[in-house]
Amino acid sequence: MPIATALSFETGLPVAFVRKERKSYGTCLIAEGAVVRGKRLCIIEDVITTGGAVIDSARELRAEGALFDTVLSVIFRGEGKDKLAEAGLKRVSLLTLEDLEPYMD
Repeated sequence: MPIATALSFETGLPVAFVRKERKSYGTCLIAEGAVVRGKRLCIIEDVITTGGAVIDSARELRAEGALFDTVLSVIFRGEGKDKLAEAGLKRVSLLTLEDLEPYMD
């Protein structure tokens, strides 16, 4: 949330926060903070390992009519096949686990 919020402040673009699951009360929306139907989005994550949670969110957002193909992460910890690519999502990461290994004990 802090990364998406900071990017929103810096760019002036709206931000929406995706819930893990819909609440049965209140707005009952999967994404809170901005309308996603018909909007072009970029999913933002701090760390991605397997991509499972992102793929689940992507499925829910697409069902709501959101348009996107890119996922931005600060760190990609995954190894091997990229499940996001298999789901039709382009992953852009600032750092990988390989980038961080020299700094790890």
